[in-house]
Amino acid sequence: MQIDIDRDVCIGAGQCALAAPKVFTQDDDGFSELLPESGDALGGPMVGEAARACPVQAITVS
Repeated sequence: MQIDIDRDVCIGAGQCALAAPKVFTQDDDGFSELLPESGDALGGPMVGEAARACPVQAITVS
């Protein structure tokens, strides 16, 4: 599974971190980033939900 975050589009709404807190967090500026220890959680169903919840579609999952 490949997860990409378009940081030029991200507005820091935090919906991804709420939907999949084991995969996403927010950096010091409030923008989304992947947790380095996300490992097994990357394949979880909430990753897709996090992408759908993003109000600006900054996250793509392939």
